[in-house]
Amino acid sequence: VAMDACESTVERGSHVKVWAIGNQKGGVGKTTTAITLAGIMAMRGQRTLMVDLDAHGSLSAYFGLDPDRVEDSAYRLFNDRTLNPVQVVTETRFNRLFMLPASTAMATLDRQLGTQHGQGLIISTALQRLKDKFDFVIIDCPPTLGILLVNALAACDHLIIPVQTEFLALKGLERMLHTLGMIQRSTRRDLPYTILPTMFDRRTRASQDSLDQMRAKYMLRLASTVIPVDTHFRDASRQGVPLPMRSMSERGVLAYAALADQLLPAGVRGAQQKDAMENVIRLNAPYNERSLPS
Repeated sequence: VAMDACESTVERGSHVKVWAIGNQKGGVGKTTTAITLAGIMAMRGQRTLMVDLDAHGSLSAYFGLDPDRVEDSAYRLFNDRTLNPVQVVTETRFNRLFMLPASTAMATLDRQLGTQHGQGLIISTALQRLKDKFDFVIIDCPPTLGILLVNALAACDHLIIPVQTEFLALKGLERMLHTLGMIQRSTRRDLPYTILPTMFDRRTRASQDSLDQMRAKYMLRLASTVIPVDTHFRDASRQGVPLPMRSMSERGVLAYAALADQLLPAGVRGAQQKDAMENVIRLNAPYNERSLPS
């Protein structure tokens, strides 16, 4: 499958940024990272599509979609090449925030499709057809190597690897970097990536030691910001609301906003920050930008 991704180059609109959030270890803040970055981009005035490629469907469930029952999902893109991807994009109840949900049936794709030709570019091709409708795409990757992870890496411009600041998570990072290197050699593509320390608790020696190890070994690839432990993420999750939609001033949101600023060109960053301030002021105003343009 990985070789298929290098057999064709899918031209993306230069104005569309595609970020993938991936790690082969669970519980490191992958879905929280996807949701929070998407919320920040939406608050900055960017029409943002979240793509859930994890068969567990945590991202989809956050927004009230049941991956066991959802019919319009990313799974359909792999089974019907003629399908217009707009048909499987779902509105959320938040302005400028859209979802391409997951289905638990996606767990069967590797067995169903095997080594069929061209399966590594399904998501890239779909995003190419959606490029005029969105400014940002954020992909929540599955934790295992297979057709879905290959698709995510082939489709994105930048990979963000959340890593919890604890010893076992560092072992997971090594596994993820090994997988990334293997795919990059196979596809002959050098994919930019950023390692993001998450769940940092300055009160514990374990967190500090893990962060120091990351800085010593991966400094050139490490995000300039560290995501702290913030109980407001859990509160927002219970409500099914991205934390930036509740408050742009929480410390966790500020850390993710700093990450976004690090990854964006200065001109784009400045315009988005202006939009964010206007959106905070107008948050309760009677406007709606949820519907996809025709």
